[in-house]
Amino acid sequence: MIGQVTPAILPSTESWPNQGDWTYDDYLRLPDDGRRYEIIKGVLYVTNAPAYDHQYAVSQIFFALMQFVKANVLGTVLPAPFEIHLPGIARPVLPDIVFIGAAQSLPDNARFFEGAPDLIVEVLSLSTFRVDQSVKLDAYEQAGVPEYWLADPKTQTVTIYALPAGGHEYVLHGRFGPDETLTSPRLAGLELLVASLFLPIVS
Repeated sequence: MIGQVTPAILPSTESWPNQGDWTYDDYLRLPDDGRRYEIIKGVLYVTNAPAYDHQYAVSQIFFALMQFVKANVLGTVLPAPFEIHLPGIARPVLPDIVFIGAAQSLPDNARFFEGAPDLIVEVLSLSTFRVDQSVKLDAYEQAGVPEYWLADPKTQTVTIYALPAGGHEYVLHGRFGPDETLTSPRLAGLELLVASLFLPIVS
């Protein structure tokens, strides 16, 4: 379930705002129940725990990015859940994976990152498909996130959008299929075989 909030989800002992009026203070009152809660432009989005194919892809992409970033001393790669605050747009979002470049270092005790990470990855699932491809794409674009990946375990593809120099709208860098090797404008030299990021297809 995503984008809808019903009395069955939230504790009835609390009073909750209408959609469009959610704040970070409201977020801090939400239960720690295993769901992922995000607030984008005052709207609360709720996602249930993901399936195996989703988490497998998250783990493989995270590991590959972490290895590359660490080897080249480029910054930090973090998996969900870690709060990203996009000023005036979202507080918080919890992307599946974020890359934060060395120029935007975090203190050791940071509870969230405020600003635009250098790269965000979202792995699609049935419950997040619409939001990841529309709501979040618009939010990340508006916030100035330089690069956004959409990884789809069902089609075994990775679609990469990037902001051109001085631009404010994403352009398609590439839609890479399972037999292809993806590249990244933000991480020069990175090459990943797409098929290696997803569960093997069982014939």
